Amino acid sequence: MKYTVRVTLSAVVFLLSLSLTGSPEDLSQRSNIAGDAEWPELVESMHRMHAGMVKVTSSGDNDIDFVMLMLPHHQAAIEMATAQLLHGTDPQMRRLAQEIIADQQSEIELMQLWLKQHRPVSSQAK
Repeated sequence: MKYTVRVTLSAVVFLLSLSLTGSPEDLSQRSNIAGDAEWPELVESMHRMHAGMVKVTSSGDNDIDFVMLMLPHHQAAIEMATAQLLHGTDPQMRRLAQEIIADQQSEIELMQLWLKQHRPVSSQAK
């Protein structure tokens, strides 16, 4: 089971790195929404998420690596939901955005607490 998780995590990181080849400007140009004046926050949040995820190097601990990859992902979800609240008008989507912000922030806090309890002391400063 542990081998399967490690292979799966490695595959996810590898596929993510393949999808991030090129500059952030290339990503913006490939995005269908990059030209929308109302959505620069969305595109910027994706850039920050991708940059944060590719900086994660394997710690040798699948659980820690999972959390380290999920933190920028969750932060991007908060930023995207905030952009929805700023620019969106549909009441259902605005409510969903509010729920995403609350849920993702709670999960970020849980993951940060978990990291404090499980990371080796020497890597806590990262």
